[in-house]
Amino acid sequence: MNTLRVSTDPAELDVALIHQFLSEQSGWARGIDRQRVERSLQHSLCFGGYLGARQIAFARVISDYATFANLVDVFVLPEQRGQGHAKTLMQAVMAHPQLQGLRRFTLATADAHGLYAQFGFTAPLRPQTLMERYVPDLYLRP
Repeated sequence: MNTLRVSTDPAELDVALIHQFLSEQSGWARGIDRQRVERSLQHSLCFGGYLGARQIAFARVISDYATFANLVDVFVLPEQRGQGHAKTLMQAVMAHPQLQGLRRFTLATADAHGLYAQFGFTAPLRPQTLMERYVPDLYLRP
């Protein structure tokens, strides 16, 4: 098994790969344009997962680095899944010095509850206090 190397260096990110995965393969950002992906990367703490020089995983955290963070756009390329890379990526995210001592750390997932539960994520304690404005097909609109 190859060991995943995780880096937060923006210069290492394979932006074309990230855009391609999000726009064509993800269930949450299908159709997103490259410019929007680039802007999101510039305004987030990004974690690239690499085997050698090749990026095979990604996660992005939106945070004020004091009270709140939201984990988004987490993926491992399909051919690299099942090898523990998502867990290694999450360990790096949760250990990052700028993400310590936060009161709330959120995420949304359709199918990876088991992974995130290993890192202390649970269903909202008080869901009645949470609201959202969500436009799921925004990137597919003309």
